[in-house]
Amino acid sequence: MAKISFRQQVLQAREDAIISSVNRLLALKGFDSITVDEVAADVGIAKASLYKHFKSKEELAGAAMIRVLERTLALIDTLHQDSQTPAIEQLRSVARWTMQVQLAGEMPSLPAQNSTLRSTLMNSAAYMDRLMAVSDKLGAWITEAQSAGQIDPALAPEVVLYTLFARACDPVLGLLKAGGQHSDERIIDMLLSTCFNGLAGASTKARKGAR
Repeated sequence: MAKISFRQQVLQAREDAIISSVNRLLALKGFDSITVDEVAADVGIAKASLYKHFKSKEELAGAAMIRVLERTLALIDTLHQDSQTPAIEQLRSVARWTMQVQLAGEMPSLPAQNSTLRSTLMNSAAYMDRLMAVSDKLGAWITEAQSAGQIDPALAPEVVLYTLFARACDPVLGLLKAGGQHSDERIIDMLLSTCFNGLAGASTKARKGAR
């Protein structure tokens, strides 16, 4: 394996810092509100230096979205090594992790349907390849959980998938955290319950089933 030069290490470290900054700003303000100047100032570099890595705000945001998908894939691959855990629990673990990332301010907001970022992402092979990989892996667990009766089999699998994706950018997380009445873990537990058990809750459903 070829040794990476010091200059390459510096450039990679700078690129990582840029992506981390964009990720944080996207989570805090959203794509439309951030500027390239703001990212450069946050990283502590000249805008000209930033443009050596990324040519536009769309490229910056796209790199941040790709980085999040790579982190998601790494988590899923780790969970896949435990074949004994039921599919529903694997899905719950992924949902919990995405909420933890969002509460930590590291989950970029999803682009609006008509945004230039969305168009850039749809034309990015790197982004689409990773998105499809995440969707396929989660889809396999969804199908397995439906077959086991752990998720309503009447639901189209893509509805379940999009519901899980929505948890990654659920504004309720931020609202509850800002309220200061609950810990992060309590917030996540409550939203996981509404996601997987519905508003009625598992215990209420069990009581109704016993009648």
